[in-house]
Amino acid sequence: MTQEISVMLVDDQQLFREGMALLIESIDDMTLIGEAANGQEAIDLYAVLQPDVVLMDVQMPGINGVEAIRRICAQDRSAKIIILSTFGEDEYIFEGLRAGARGYVLKATESRALSDAVRAVNRGGVWMDVTSASKLVDEFIRLPSPSLHQGASGLMSEPINERELEILRLMARGLRNRDIARQLHLAEGTVKNYISSILRKLNVQDRTHAVARAKELGLI
Repeated sequence: MTQEISVMLVDDQQLFREGMALLIESIDDMTLIGEAANGQEAIDLYAVLQPDVVLMDVQMPGINGVEAIRRICAQDRSAKIIILSTFGEDEYIFEGLRAGARGYVLKATESRALSDAVRAVNRGGVWMDVTSASKLVDEFIRLPSPSLHQGASGLMSEPINERELEILRLMARGLRNRDIARQLHLAEGTVKNYISSILRKLNVQDRTHAVARAKELGLI
């Protein structure tokens, strides 16, 4: 008899978790062993349960899914995590995979595709639908050239993506988080998460230094 794949589900929406739980339990070779409602719960629960595969939402209060993936993978390099996302969150594909995720699945995907993704990642593979893979390629194409992020004595730890560049430009104009969120049609919390990522990548502690560093690197 094939051993069941143990799955941990992370999402801040209880109704979604309940629906996913029913779906996972209906699949013969899978079992749901734990649920978390935010990134911190996911980090703590993963350490206890050590599931075969984690299904991770990205937009959550507090520690978001991308940061939770990064921290889990820092503790367990063999962690197998699949990003759960909705339409309009394409920017998380690249960030999530860089953090250590092994797959990307839309929440609206068919149950068969979800089960195939879990099995593939559990076997050590990766999973991404054709549309998401195409967007990932586009993201790589838009990355700044290596000279922008490898020069200046290593002033930049990771490349800045297109959305972060947009936010940096607005920061340079003096816009507040609320104004940036309104202009880019994003939630204010999402903008805060992006800015935290920008500060980390540029190795600075505040917005003023982030703008100065970006200008020094020729990003804006």
